[in-house]
Amino acid sequence: MDGKHIRAFLVVAEELHFGRAAERLRMTQPPVSRLIRNLEAEMSAQLFERSTRTVRLTAAGQALVEPARDILMSYQLAEAAVTAAGEGEIGHLRLGFTGIATHTLVGRLSKLVRNTHPGIHLSLQSSSFALPAMDSVADGTFDLAFGHYPFVPQSVSTRTIAEESLVVAVHNDHPLAGRQSVSMAELQDEDFITLPPNPGSTTIERLYTLAQAAGFSPNVAQVAPDSWTILSLVGAEFGCSVTVSSVPRNFTFPNVSFIPLDDEQGPFPLLMAWRKYDDSPALREVLRLSEQLFPT
Repeated sequence: MDGKHIRAFLVVAEELHFGRAAERLRMTQPPVSRLIRNLEAEMSAQLFERSTRTVRLTAAGQALVEPARDILMSYQLAEAAVTAAGEGEIGHLRLGFTGIATHTLVGRLSKLVRNTHPGIHLSLQSSSFALPAMDSVADGTFDLAFGHYPFVPQSVSTRTIAEESLVVAVHNDHPLAGRQSVSMAELQDEDFITLPPNPGSTTIERLYTLAQAAGFSPNVAQVAPDSWTILSLVGAEFGCSVTVSSVPRNFTFPNVSFIPLDDEQGPFPLLMAWRKYDDSPALREVLRLSEQLFPT
């Protein structure tokens, strides 16, 4: 029993005439009759009483009408789901993002996906460090990721969605607050608050590279688990920190001022990353939507 048998049964049950049923099904009458006979054999029951003048449902046929309608609806829903999946209208994507700078972008993309493609579900996973997120894209744990990545595996495609710079976060009462810019050499005697030391932290690596070029090693007074905690500690006059320029553009932290950091190494690219040969229609559709929000 398949969708053809169910459709034929329901049309014959409504018309009670094999000729009219065949016309509705855009078939000739003999194939319709064969479908009904096959269905009766499958059900081990006679579904119609036939004569030269009339066609009537038997008790078994009447009992089958409602279940047959449910079965046909299930077939139609399944066909629609398969079509939608192939067109990128439904699916499940795992989205990873690294650092406070990506939170606003993830929120904007999630809203657009929900409003335009409600059948696509995004599972969101935040990571403190860039390299683990990139590894998760490469091994298939994540389908898509946002972050500042120091290198990209050959199996991963990326697109630059922002060029950021570094800024120094200090308390509002700090002597440097209000400056137009600050050099790394001026921060030699400062206490720094950073994320835990990890080779996957691109901001920490840039901080140490700049400090070394300025002739000193940063004095790390406190290690914090995430950027939100770090900036809260800056607001409590615990020390200063280095973050990216999108943070002051998108967030406000009590008692914290941000000063552009002179950085000869240039911009800090923010990337979207996905597996190069991933043929998921849902992923392709989300990548298309991301072009609208974050042009390259």
